[in-house]
Amino acid sequence: MRPFRLHEPTTVSEALAVLSERGDSARLYAGGTELLLAMKAGFLEYDDLVNVKTIAGLDAITTDADGNLHIGPTATHRELETSTLIAECFPLLADVEHHVANVRVRNVGTIGGNLCFAEPHSDPATVFNLFGTNVEITGPMGPRLLGIGELQKGPYETAVGDDEVLTDIVMQAIPKGVRSAYLKFGYHHRPTLGVGVALMLDGDGTVEDVRIAVGSVSPVPFRVQEAETIINGEKMSAVLADDSSVAAEAGRIAAESADAVSDLHGSAEYKQHLVSVFVKRALAAAANAPEHQV
Repeated sequence: MRPFRLHEPTTVSEALAVLSERGDSARLYAGGTELLLAMKAGFLEYDDLVNVKTIAGLDAITTDADGNLHIGPTATHRELETSTLIAECFPLLADVEHHVANVRVRNVGTIGGNLCFAEPHSDPATVFNLFGTNVEITGPMGPRLLGIGELQKGPYETAVGDDEVLTDIVMQAIPKGVRSAYLKFGYHHRPTLGVGVALMLDGDGTVEDVRIAVGSVSPVPFRVQEAETIINGEKMSAVLADDSSVAAEAGRIAAESADAVSDLHGSAEYKQHLVSVFVKRALAAAANAPEHQV
């Protein structure tokens, strides 16, 4: 790997100043689990790396007065996995983080780096799409807020400008009574498929609200809102029945909605088949999950 200068700012303003001064030769550096590998392989070359891990407070994990969870972008996967606050407020996220890559990667890799590298096979990005999540991006003109679906524009491409820094990830508080589950499948180091479901049932088992998110099969994770629409208002027992046309239709819609990409994880057709199968499995897992109590 060619030599580079490592800058270690202590504030967001200092980081922005380096990005402004060095221009295209500089990139932000957090855990480096993706960036350094790409640089070693010769796919990327930069003269300057700006280490955002030296910015105090950018790794904080807190909640606000409304119960929303704020995750600092330099928090590591391991910190999210072991956070008692996340285990209490967003247990599904903690569980998903526990299965990200391996312990070595989780100890070093950051959640902000994961989102901003926009690697298509990302479990956390899919979970963030499942819940109401926004990201704060700060640049020379100040902070701006984007929905998580607006952040990743394609594989390895985000809406974060070259002169901007991701400064906050905000997950909206989960209402009491929500049930959720995340299932993934794959033979390789990265998942071939990830499907998340969050749902709310009323007293007689009717679906009041459901959210379905799919990741890893397409360039970016996505919500399957058309499939959600046909499930809302249905009895969950009917949705999960062996001969359920609702579950089959939801799986078909999700599979067709996925802009599936053929790669070393499988063909596009294979991935679409997996989506259609795992949507029903994830619905069943969520229906049988404990209700959120916070």
